[in-house]
Amino acid sequence: MASAPQQTSQQPSLKTKAQHFWQRVSEGLEVHQLWGQLQKDARSSYRLYSAELEDRQVGQSRRQRGWYMFKALFWAIIEKLSPARRVLLLLGLIFVFFPSFGFTFRGSSGEVHVEELDLHFWGALLIFAVLLLELADRVVMKRDLEIAKDIQSWLLPGAPLQIPGYTIAYATRPANTVAGDYYDVILRPGATLSEDRILFVVADVAGKSIPAAMLMATFQASLRTLATSAAPLGQIAAELNRYACSNSQGGARFTTAFLAELNPETGDISYVNAGHNVPILRRSSGAVYRPEEGGIPIGVLASASYQVGATNLANGDWLVIFTDGVVEAMNAKGEEYGEPELLRVIDRGAAMAPAELLQNLLAASDVFVGNTPQHDDITCLLLKRG
Repeated sequence: MASAPQQTSQQPSLKTKAQHFWQRVSEGLEVHQLWGQLQKDARSSYRLYSAELEDRQVGQSRRQRGWYMFKALFWAIIEKLSPARRVLLLLGLIFVFFPSFGFTFRGSSGEVHVEELDLHFWGALLIFAVLLLELADRVVMKRDLEIAKDIQSWLLPGAPLQIPGYTIAYATRPANTVAGDYYDVILRPGATLSEDRILFVVADVAGKSIPAAMLMATFQASLRTLATSAAPLGQIAAELNRYACSNSQGGARFTTAFLAELNPETGDISYVNAGHNVPILRRSSGAVYRPEEGGIPIGVLASASYQVGATNLANGDWLVIFTDGVVEAMNAKGEEYGEPELLRVIDRGAAMAPAELLQNLLAASDVFVGNTPQHDDITCLLLKRG
């Protein structure tokens, strides 16, 4: 009678377990990538806390300035915690930096005993408890932000609209999980096919994160509603502005926007620049036209009027619309990327497809910025004829 084969299970070695553990912790990133991420996070955190520091260092000695910076940073950090967590953190720091606590007592036989407590463990435990509480808040907030990010992505166009004779590419990179930048490509059908118009828009709400994202959603809803009407572009801009002024906190929450309406048959473009970064219209010859006509940002003054400009997109011409996060991206030296460099990238890639040029543009910005944290949302929309 044949014996049943023995089943052997090989347990992973200690080295394999360690590799799996490190892979899970690092998510496959190399050491230099982790170090770069740490540098970016450190700069971002310092910028958050140092933004609250007041400039009171004039006439102070080096020691006084150092002591002031230490105190100011300490309070900037600790005041972001709830009162109960501040107390836990302070107790933990005291136990860590002053760990020895001794006392004496007399036993029943009259002997004197000296006891000394080591509070290192309890100090570390209290700091760890504060960390766990903060992490729990962060997880809940991150989950809510991810939901908000998903909702915001539904408001933005998916695959580019297919327009015969034209190619479109667009991308956005939020500085935080959600953004205040907005872009859209909207078909405005006419009575006949030759009367169809395509509305291109790129907008930038003042501020970042959740408040800007909420205003961006209201801007998108208003624009989509107005675009279904037969109103001309100037009227659309004026109506957007009137509605935005009722929700802009007296102009504090304004929006810069560039709206362009394309006639695909002729290449004629009418546009309104509402205080936005002036787009780049690069001719096939290499000449550059800057569409500036328009008015003030949307949401500042309800009675503002908007001038409509006109131009034409010929075969081989490019229209590049972007937000200030593209040209104001900074490197570690505090230098801005700038429009001259953006123009150079466009010139070098004039023969490329829009998707390829957009990828090159973002890659060039990344190389320039390095490990410096992104301080503003980045959005770019490219349209090429031919």
